[in-house]
Amino acid sequence: MDKIVKKKVKHTDMAEFKGKIKVLSMLAGGFFSAACGHNHNAKSQAISSAYVSLQGATGEHKITVEVADTMTSRARGLMHRKELGSDKGMLFIFPSTALRSFWMKNTHIPLDMLFIDESQTIVGIVENAEPETLTPRKVDTPSRYVLEVNGGFCAEHKILPGSQVEFHLQH
Repeated sequence: MDKIVKKKVKHTDMAEFKGKIKVLSMLAGGFFSAACGHNHNAKSQAISSAYVSLQGATGEHKITVEVADTMTSRARGLMHRKELGSDKGMLFIFPSTALRSFWMKNTHIPLDMLFIDESQTIVGIVENAEPETLTPRKVDTPSRYVLEVNGGFCAEHKILPGSQVEFHLQH
């Protein structure tokens, strides 16, 4: 008959074991994601035709946008970009309306930031935010969306608070 040996497990042994389980879980998740055909580029391709229409004093302006609707994409934003096309931007979509604050850490180009409420009305604009700074950029009105475009865009096209915005997003 086999002899059963009981071994007292130390807390330090369990900590090492938990670390290995986490690593194996991440590897397995990556494998299954790849095996199931999950393609990060598919989302990028699907939203490449997303755009925002802005109404300014000089007419309607169409901005092709990248959508930042996850914590990771919102945190990354337009950091490390050396340029942004004249009719391009990034639309940050948040799960709820709140006061928002942005910084320009690792952002190499000046930006206009348009803060937009639930009714798709611009509630405030920060113009020509200085690159590579940690200064908080914000407005005093809660917003659900923030659109970043090249610095000077709002002045050039006479986009003002109170202007309406239309989102054309593909899901």
